[in-house]
Amino acid sequence: MALSWVQGRALLGLEAPPVMVEVHLANGLPSFTLVGLADVEVKEARERVRCAIQNAGLEFPHNKRITVNLAPADLPKDSGRLDLPIALGILAASGQIDAAGLAGYEFAGELSLSGTLRPVRGALAMALALHTAGVHTRLVLPPGSAEEAALVPGSRVYRAVHLLDVVRQFVPGAGTEGPPDDDAGWTRVHTVAPAAAGGGPDLADVKGQTAAKRALEIAAAGGHSVLLVGSPGAGKSMLAQRFAGLLPDMSTEQALQSAAISSLGGRFSLERWGQRPTCSPHHSASAVALVGGGSPPRPGEISMAHNGVLFLDEFPEFARSALEALREPLETGTITIARAARRAEFPARFQLVAAMNPCPCGYLGSALRPCRCTPDQVHRYQSKLSGPLMDRIDLHVDVPALSPKELLAATAGESSADIRSRCIAAYARATARQGKPNQALAGQDIDTYGRLEATATKFLQSAAAQLGWSARATHRTLKIARTIADLAGSDSTQIGHVAEAMQYRRALKTG
Repeated sequence: MALSWVQGRALLGLEAPPVMVEVHLANGLPSFTLVGLADVEVKEARERVRCAIQNAGLEFPHNKRITVNLAPADLPKDSGRLDLPIALGILAASGQIDAAGLAGYEFAGELSLSGTLRPVRGALAMALALHTAGVHTRLVLPPGSAEEAALVPGSRVYRAVHLLDVVRQFVPGAGTEGPPDDDAGWTRVHTVAPAAAGGGPDLADVKGQTAAKRALEIAAAGGHSVLLVGSPGAGKSMLAQRFAGLLPDMSTEQALQSAAISSLGGRFSLERWGQRPTCSPHHSASAVALVGGGSPPRPGEISMAHNGVLFLDEFPEFARSALEALREPLETGTITIARAARRAEFPARFQLVAAMNPCPCGYLGSALRPCRCTPDQVHRYQSKLSGPLMDRIDLHVDVPALSPKELLAATAGESSADIRSRCIAAYARATARQGKPNQALAGQDIDTYGRLEATATKFLQSAAAQLGWSARATHRTLKIARTIADLAGSDSTQIGHVAEAMQYRRALKTG
């Protein structure tokens, strides 16, 4: 047979559009032509496939004119994921394997020159896209990628180590019942259970800082963002690094979403499956590194932190463009990367934990050392954070430095496990009531589920008018108060809950 078809998949954001690899062998001047809007990595597959077939002891049709079409022609294709489908198409077209037996399978894998299969980026995203679209097919993937894809419930994934392991399953006369599952190089991979949460650093390690710990508890229970402001060495980074240990467990759907994005970025680790991600980019990161971009579009740090924590230390030191790019994702929970040729949308529902000094020298308002900054320097430093961005951060928390005497005399605080149990209870109370965390409330839901008492409503109206709050700031205060009420086990939001919430919406110190 001089014509064959093999099914593969491309990656476009979190989508996995199908790619039909069509191979035609014809008489004529020997050549190997690859068409179908292939990127450089795909075009280089010609040499990898040629060497892999030869070094595997198979016959490469040198005396034929080989044409490989990657359909649809207007869909961009990148990376080496189509190496294996191209190789199988050539072998099927030359009659070395059964072309009809390839039906019902989809293949992805990069070939080494020896024929060994190498992992590909985005295997889990590909399997999740198939599951979401209701496509029932058998996936053949390299080691490392197969284990990722098998995490999707109901998936049928086979792990192949070498090109020959795949070829053996489709040799002519192998039978019609399908390939066996017990071959050493060909194995059916089954879904694994999520890893147990916890095991990270404990909040009890942080001495003192009761108010900051309380703010983190509220943030974890309601899904709120936090800004920690304090002198150098006060414990801001220690607090932020322990925040993820307070969050409730992810659902299977959330775990799959987070893992699929990590797979797209090449950061997936099976050991951390089911655990909330924590991303902490350096303050020199660009806007593209934070929100994503490139060609083809890749997810940024905010998407890598989806359903987890994004920790930005030295917050004002980030580029202004990078910080302003966070404004829409903080509000919507998604980021759309629009370019002239392509458009991709990535989820970005993360919890922001930012840390900063109050001034350039870091000691504004400190009782331990005097501040040597002028008012103009302090103003310029704090002005790096725009009003709209600060308005979108729910809790603004002071982290005062402890004196050496207080530090050495302080005992271990409450453990992360104890605080986490309260956060889980409050989170469950909110989701049972409204189907989502308090931070995600919007529009009419805020009035419906806020359940403000009359005295609390009057108090909040008066305070918001005096402080000049925007409608967004007022609503965020109400959502924080609702979380505080959930932590207290109260059905209604009382004046005491609103009063505590107001303490977390204050402005930065200016002198």
